[in-house]
Amino acid sequence: MNENKRILLVDDDPGIQASLAAFLGRAGFAVTTAADGEQALALLDKGRPDLVILDVLMPRLDGRETLRRLRRAGNWTPVILLTQVGEAAERAMALEEGADDYINKPFEPQELVARIRAVLRRANPDMPPLSAAWLLVSGELRLDRRARRVSLGGRPLELTPKELLLLEYLMTHPDELIGRERLLDVVWGWEKAVATRAVDARIAELRRALGDDTTHPLYIETVAGLGYRYIRPVERGS
Repeated sequence: MNENKRILLVDDDPGIQASLAAFLGRAGFAVTTAADGEQALALLDKGRPDLVILDVLMPRLDGRETLRRLRRAGNWTPVILLTQVGEAAERAMALEEGADDYINKPFEPQELVARIRAVLRRANPDMPPLSAAWLLVSGELRLDRRARRVSLGGRPLELTPKELLLLEYLMTHPDELIGRERLLDVVWGWEKAVATRAVDARIAELRRALGDDTTHPLYIETVAGLGYRYIRPVERGS
């Protein structure tokens, strides 16, 4: 499925750039590289790749500003940010600005490839990603990300901040298998050492709030030993 998929890799570290480009090439992608945001925008003016990998911390023009300029120009090429930011609020802001996903440095190259494949599966290069939508609708479930409110069948749901963050991430990554470690990173970040069983406990609470049956789930499916998947279609609300 990677055949002919074109990746623009943007990172100012020559060592990281070379090693990642080689790894992605072996994974079947056609890789072009740039050392900063200005070079990336110049390349994007000449042709559109299938996906852009953007390092956040770069000289001249950093990844966040490069992303903003792309989105302001109406370019919705899928973007994955390479970050070194531990705060959940900072990561959420990057997604709201139009990133399709992010991955924290350091990371395993295999994880990046898995994230690329997941983004390419759900991306529509002519439309904003779900991660940039303020209102998410999934059947009778509605999540207003700006107001931080959730309703089901018109009835408000009282969710804790952690439950809301979990639901938000699952809904912006529908039909994607997400491991417990990933959800720990998304919800708890670097706040403190938390065991993966904390994710299971919050998922159980979230399911109770949604009235979701674990044996015949409508929203959140458990994949034994691997993690969770949001299984109901999600649309951008208006």
